[in-house]
Amino acid sequence: MNVDDLLTETYDQLPDLVSAAVAGLGPDELCRAPGPGANPVGWLIWHLSRIQDQQIAELCGVDQIWVTGDRAARFGLSADPADTGYGHTPEQVAAVRPENAQVLVDYHRAVAERTRTFLAGLRPTDLDRVVDESWDPPVTLGVRLVSIVADGLQHVGQAAYLRGLLRP
Repeated sequence: MNVDDLLTETYDQLPDLVSAAVAGLGPDELCRAPGPGANPVGWLIWHLSRIQDQQIAELCGVDQIWVTGDRAARFGLSADPADTGYGHTPEQVAAVRPENAQVLVDYHRAVAERTRTFLAGLRPTDLDRVVDESWDPPVTLGVRLVSIVADGLQHVGQAAYLRGLLRP
């Protein structure tokens, strides 16, 4: 298996998991936190999509999907490319209000398609390229790609668990 095939197979797990985590949930359920300071399903899926969108766009040298069209407005937010949910306060978490489950699925699928295109041409030597020198040691493309998908899988798992609490 080629490195791009391996990464594509891994990233391709996310869209179906995202769809399953939000299937049938209404806007109120998507925004219902399981407790004080906890993140609701809608925020978790939005956040994992935002992180992937922001970081893949940076790697590609293009604008984030988030800042195009009316996507952000459908979440009750502005199209701020820096707002990924990282470090959100409880009030900021509560402000993420997707219109419905489909807007979450559509956004994630658009991000996933861009990611798939980016991964398609990777060669093993590309993974050693340094993409962030602000860390010690500097972060390579391979480490960044693993970090993005690990974060996404963790958050979609949290969303699926929370979905089970909402819809036993």
